[in-house]
Amino acid sequence: MVSKTDDIPASVPNCNPVDLADEAGDGAQDSKETSKTGLKDPCGCGHSADTAMVNGDGAHGHTEEAESKQDGNGEADGGEESNEQEVIVIQDTGFTVKIQAPGTEPFDLQVSPQEMVQEIHQVLMDREDTCHRTCFSLQLDGNVLDNFAELKSIEGLQEGSLLKVVEEPYTVREARIHVRHIRDLLKSLDPSDAYNGVDCNSLSFLSIFTDGDLGDSGKRKKKGNELEQIDCTPPEHILPGSKERPLVPLQPQNKDWKPMQCLKVLTMSGWNPPPGNRKMHGDLMYLYMVTVEERHVSVTASTRGFYLNQSTTYTFNPKPANPSFLSHSLVELLSQISPAFKKNFTALQKKRVQRHPFERIATPFQVYSWTAPQVDHAMDCVRAEDAYTSRLGYEEHIPGQTRDWNEELQTTRELPRKNLPERLLRERAIFKVHSDFAAAATRGAMAVIDGNVMAINPGEETRMQMFIWNNIFFSLGFDVRDHYRELGGDAAAHAAPTNDLNGVRAYGAVDVEGLYTLGTVVVDYRGYRVTAQSIIPGILEREQEQSVIYGSIDFGKTVVSHSKYLELLEKTSRPLKVQRHSVLNEKNETVELCSSVECKGIIGNDGRHYILDLLRTFPPDLNFLPVDGEELPPESQRQGFPRQHRHRLACLRQELIEAFVEHRYLLFMKMAALQLMQQKANKDTKTDTPAITETSETTSESNADKTQTQTTEASDSQSATEVSTDSTSQTENGTSVASQAATDGEENSSKAATNGPLDLAATQNGECKSPLEDPKSREVVLNACKAVGSISNTSFDIRFNPDIFSPGVRFPDDSADDVQKQKQLLKDAAAFLVSCQVPSLVKDCLDHSALPMDGATLTEALRQRGINIRYLGSVLEFVDKTPAKTQLEHFYRIGISELITRCAKHIFKTYLQGVELSALSAAVSHFLNCFLSSFPDAVAHLPPDELVSRRKSRKRRNRVPGGGDNTAWASLTPSELWKNIASEAQSYYHFTVQCDSVDQVVEKYGLQKITLLREISIKTGIQILIKEYNFDSRHKPAFTEEDILNIFPVVKHVNPKASDAFHFFQSGQAKVQQGFLKEGCELINEALNLFNNVYGAMHVEICACLRLLARLNYIMGDHAEALSNQQKAVLMSERVLGIEHPNTIQEYMHLALYCFANGQLSTALKLLYRARYLMLMVSGEDHPEMALLDSNIGLVLHGVMEYDLSLRFLENALTINTKYHGPRSLKVALSHHLVARVYESKAEFRSALQHEKEGYTIYKNQMGEAHEKTKESSEYLKYLTQQAVALQRTMNEIYKNGSNASIMPLKFTAPSMASVLEQLNIINGIIFIPLSQKDLENLKAEVHRRQLLQELGKSEEPTEDSPLELEDKIPID
Repeated sequence: MVSKTDDIPASVPNCNPVDLADEAGDGAQDSKETSKTGLKDPCGCGHSADTAMVNGDGAHGHTEEAESKQDGNGEADGGEESNEQEVIVIQDTGFTVKIQAPGTEPFDLQVSPQEMVQEIHQVLMDREDTCHRTCFSLQLDGNVLDNFAELKSIEGLQEGSLLKVVEEPYTVREARIHVRHIRDLLKSLDPSDAYNGVDCNSLSFLSIFTDGDLGDSGKRKKKGNELEQIDCTPPEHILPGSKERPLVPLQPQNKDWKPMQCLKVLTMSGWNPPPGNRKMHGDLMYLYMVTVEERHVSVTASTRGFYLNQSTTYTFNPKPANPSFLSHSLVELLSQISPAFKKNFTALQKKRVQRHPFERIATPFQVYSWTAPQVDHAMDCVRAEDAYTSRLGYEEHIPGQTRDWNEELQTTRELPRKNLPERLLRERAIFKVHSDFAAAATRGAMAVIDGNVMAINPGEETRMQMFIWNNIFFSLGFDVRDHYRELGGDAAAHAAPTNDLNGVRAYGAVDVEGLYTLGTVVVDYRGYRVTAQSIIPGILEREQEQSVIYGSIDFGKTVVSHSKYLELLEKTSRPLKVQRHSVLNEKNETVELCSSVECKGIIGNDGRHYILDLLRTFPPDLNFLPVDGEELPPESQRQGFPRQHRHRLACLRQELIEAFVEHRYLLFMKMAALQLMQQKANKDTKTDTPAITETSETTSESNADKTQTQTTEASDSQSATEVSTDSTSQTENGTSVASQAATDGEENSSKAATNGPLDLAATQNGECKSPLEDPKSREVVLNACKAVGSISNTSFDIRFNPDIFSPGVRFPDDSADDVQKQKQLLKDAAAFLVSCQVPSLVKDCLDHSALPMDGATLTEALRQRGINIRYLGSVLEFVDKTPAKTQLEHFYRIGISELITRCAKHIFKTYLQGVELSALSAAVSHFLNCFLSSFPDAVAHLPPDELVSRRKSRKRRNRVPGGGDNTAWASLTPSELWKNIASEAQSYYHFTVQCDSVDQVVEKYGLQKITLLREISIKTGIQILIKEYNFDSRHKPAFTEEDILNIFPVVKHVNPKASDAFHFFQSGQAKVQQGFLKEGCELINEALNLFNNVYGAMHVEICACLRLLARLNYIMGDHAEALSNQQKAVLMSERVLGIEHPNTIQEYMHLALYCFANGQLSTALKLLYRARYLMLMVSGEDHPEMALLDSNIGLVLHGVMEYDLSLRFLENALTINTKYHGPRSLKVALSHHLVARVYESKAEFRSALQHEKEGYTIYKNQMGEAHEKTKESSEYLKYLTQQAVALQRTMNEIYKNGSNASIMPLKFTAPSMASVLEQLNIINGIIFIPLSQKDLENLKAEVHRRQLLQELGKSEEPTEDSPLELEDKIPID
C-alpha cells in the first residue's frame, strides 16, 4: 500500500510537481525491495537493474553540466552522442544508510542521492518488519528530516549514517491513513480489487504455473532427476483436435488467495465523530472490530495511538478499558488481544513480501477483467467510506481540496524541456497527471450515468444535461440543440468525441509551446457515451459567442480568426499536414485559418491559448462521403465507393496521411531522378546538381539527419538514378499500379533518394532558401511537384485542407484552383487507402509479418496502416477474392468475428439505453442469450423461483416484464437480434452476413462461441461469472441473470509518451539489428531506466523493453538473467494488457523457452500448455501461430521422452504449417524433420524416412543440392536408412534363430537436451551461427544496406522462409 501522497496535485504551490507527483505509487518501494535481492547491475552504475533510477527528478544539480555539453548539439535529438553524454550525467552512485526502528534490529538500506526522504518512508511501510507503521518521522542525530527533501541536500547524511524511526502523534488524517494502510495490508493477497476493477489492480496468474519465483526454483531442483518427476500429460481440452473450450481454467485457483482471515470486521464505529469533550481528550475517531475469536471490541484512535474503550454497540463509554493495550499501531494492539490475528498476520506478510513486486504494483490505467468468480462481499470500512465521500478528489489527502485538473495538465506541459533531466521530469509529470485524470474522469462518468451527479442544467431533458464533478465537465454523446443535424444527428454526435480525442492526441504529440488542448477522456458505459473534459478557466462565466476568437461555432457560417492563433497553429501545420487556407465568413470577407473551421480558439482567464473541438483535424474520407458532382478515382469506384455512412464526420486516420505522404515522396524522388537522368545524357554531372528539397516530415527526423550525412558525391548519382528507371515508368499511370510500384520501386527509389544528388537545402515551411541555380533542374522539381500535388513549387510539401467538402464552408474565388487541387489530393488519398494500404495489409498477413490473433490485434493491424474499422467489410471482401485465400483463413475468421461483435455492440448500445438499473443484469443476460445461446426462444422470463432465493423473488414480483414502459428490451428474440446484426453489417460495413442464428454463423465461418463471448464482453465492458456455459443446449438458455456480475466502462484516452526513452529503445533495436549486441543491450537497458523514470514500473512499452532485453540476455548466453527479465515481461503483460491478451500468450512462449534452457522442463511445459489453452480460447486451433506453439510443445515432450504425445503436437504443427505456409515452405521442411526425429526415437524408421524425405525434397528444390541444409538432411536420411537396415537384420536374426539369436546392440537414443534446445532455438527464430570475420563484415554491409532502404521506405520484407535471412540470425521481435 502506498500512502496517499500520490494524489497530491502537480500544482501544489512552491513544490516541484514531480517531487510529489508520486514517488510512492510509481513502484519506488518495490524497486528498492528487489534491488536488495541482489540483481546484477547491467548498467554498471551502482543501482541494480530494478532500481532503474526510480528517481527521475535526479540530476537537478547537474543540469548546467548537461547543458554545456549540449550546446554543440542544439536540440538533444541532434545526435546520439549528446544523448549518451546526458545519460552519464544523471547516474549518481548510491550509498547505504542504517535504519533503526523501535523494536527491530538496525538494518541497512541502499539509497541514492536524488531520492526524497519520502521514499524511505515508502520502503519502511512495505518492509515485512516495519509495514505496520505509517505515522513516524526519520531523524538524523535528533534532527527531523523533511519528507520532501532530497537526500543529497541533507547535511551530515552519508555512507553508514544511522536514521532513527521516531513515532509521531496522530492527527485525524494520519489516523485515517493508518487504518487505510492496515486494511490494505490485510487485503494484500485478496484479488477482489482486481475483479472489481478498482485502484488500478489487475490479475496475474504466472506464479501459479511457475510455483513461485523462477530464479530460485532453478537452483533447488537438481537437473538429473528432473525427468522422472514430470507428469507431462496435458488436460484433455488442450490436446490437438479437442473441441471443448472450457472457461474455468482461464483463472486457475491460486492457493494464496484463500485468504488467511486475520479479522472478521474492521469498520468505523457509529459513535463517530467524537463529541467536543472527547476531542479535547485527544480522541480522533472510533473503530469497531470483531476478531476471529468472535470478540467484539471498540477502539479509540487518539493522538497517542490506539486503545480499547468501553463502548458497546448501544452504549457510548469512551473511557479506556482495563487493560487498554495502548499501542502506536493497530497491528500491535490486535496482536495483543487476538492470538489468531498475530499468527495469521505474520504469515500473511511473509507471503506478501514473497510475491513478485510486479504482481502488486498499481498499473497506470485500470484494466478490467471480463470474467470473475463469485467473490464473497465482506465488510470493509475503507471501501464503505470511499463510497460515501465519493472520493471526490481524495479530499482528505489533499491540501486545498479538489484538484484543478486543467491547471495541473497545463502546468506540467509548461515545465522546461531543454535537456534530458528536465524532459524526464516533464514527461513524468505529464504522464502522472494524465493517468490520474483518466481515473477521475472514468469515476465521474460512471457517477453521471448512475445518476449520482446533479446536472448544471437540471431543468432540461436528460439527453441534454451537462455535469460538472471534481472540476471535470461531462457531456453525453447525443445531438443536443440539433448541432449536428447536417452531419448525421446522434450518429455524428457519437463519433465526434473520438475524432476530437484523436485531434487532441495529434496536437499533444506535436507539443507546440503556447498552444493548449483540454484533458479529454471518452467513456462508454451502460450504452451511453460520455465525454469528460478539463475546464478552461472562466469559460463557464462567459457566453460562448464572446469567448471564441478563432474558428467558428456554427460550422462555418460565421468565422473569425486571430493572428496569435495563426502563428501558433502554423507551427503544427507541417507535422499535421494541415494547409493554411482562406474561407469566407457571413459578410463574404476572407478569413485566414490554419485548421478546420470548427476548431475553436478561446483565451482562458489564465491567459493561455486553448484550442478545442478538434474533430476535423484530419481530412475527410471521401470513400464514405458521397458528394454530388464529384467522381472518385477508378480504384475506389471499382470497390463500390463512395458509400453512404451513418454520419458525415468520417476522417482519414493520421497513419494514413503519413503513409500517403511518404508514398508521394517516393514518387517525387523517382520522377525527379528520372527526368534528371534524361537531362544528363550530356554526362555533365558536376555542374547541374539540383537541390530537391526534402520537406516531408514522414521520413522522421533521424532520417533527415542521415540523409544529410550520406549525401554522396554527385558522381554516384548516375548509378542511383539508373536503377530507378524500371519502376518509374509504371508509376506515371496513376495509382492503379501504385501498389506494385510501391513494392518493387521501393528499393530503387530509396537508393535514389539517399545517394542521389540531393543537396538538402535548409527549408522553412517549404520555401527554398537556396535558389535552384539551374533553370533545368528547377523545371524538373517543378514538374515533379505538380505531379505529386505538392503545395510548393520548389520543394516537396504535401498538406491537406480539412475544410474541403465541409457543408457550410465557402472559399474565396481566388483560391479556386487551390481548392480543386486539394479535392484531387483527397480523392487520391482515399484511393491510396483502397489500392495500396489494404493490399499491403493482406500481403503482410500472407507473409506472416502481421499476425492478428484476436479482435484487438486485428484492429491494431488495420489502424497501424491507417485503415479505419469502417473498411473492415471491404478488407474481408478483398481477402475473399485473394487467390491465396486458404492461407488467410485465420485472418478472415478473426475479421468476421470482429465484424459481428461490433455490429452486436452497436445494437447492444441502444438496447441498454432503454433498461432501468434494477433490470440491468436480466437485460444483459437476455441479450447474451439471444446472441450466443442455441436455445431458440430465449424469453426474458424471470427465472423460476427455485433459482432465486425467497428473499429476492418477493422483491421481483412487483416488476413483471410489461409492467413498466422500460421493458421493451424483454421482447428481443434471437432471430430478431441476428436479423438486426445482418442488417447492421450491411448498412455499416457493407458486408453481407447470410445467417439468421448463431449456430449458422459458427458453422459457416468456423467461429467459436467462447471467442465471440470474450470479444463482446471486452467491447461492451460486461463481466460474467466464470463457470462452464452450455451454449448449445436447445432446452435452456446459457445465461441467467446471476451470471452477469458487473458492467464496466470502456475508456479511451491519450497515452503520453516517453520520447527520450523511446529514442534509446529504437537506437538499441537498430544496434541489435546491426549485430552489435552488447551496445544494443546497453542502450536498451538505458531505455528501460528512462521508461521507468517516466512511466513508473508498469507500462506496455516497458514490457516490450524487457522482452527484447531477455532475448538479448539469452543470445548472449546469460540464461538466468533472460529468465528474470522475461518473467517480468510476462507479469507486466498480464497486468497491463490482460491475462489472455495475444501479447501475453507470446510472452508465455518466450518464457517457456528460457525455462527449458535453464533445465526447468516441467515449468516450461506448464507455461506452454497455458499458452495453448489461452490461444485456443482467443482464436481457436486453426492459426499459424499455433504451429509454432505446437512445435515448441512437441519438442519439449520429445525431450522428456513422451514420444506419442509429442507426435500429436508435432503432426498438428505440420498440418497447420502446410496450410498457412504452403507445402513447399522451409517451415514445413523443418516440421517434417522434427516429426522424423520423434519417429526415429520410437524406432519407427519407415515413418521417419518418409517424413525426412519430404523435408529433403523441399530443401533440395528451394535451396539446391549444395546448401548445407540439404546436405544435413541427406546425411540424416543415410543414417536413418542404416538404422532401419540394422533393425531389419536383427529382426530376421530373431525369426531365424529364435531365442538364441546373437543380437547386435541397436542404438536407441533418447534425444539429448542440447539437441532439443537447438531445435527449439531454430523454430523460435534464434540461430547461433559461428561467424568468421569475413561473414561479419558481409553481414554488417548487408544490414547497412537494409537500413538505408528502411530509412526511405519500408524495406522489402524478407520472406520468412528465405534461407537464413538476417531476420533469423539476429532475433528481433
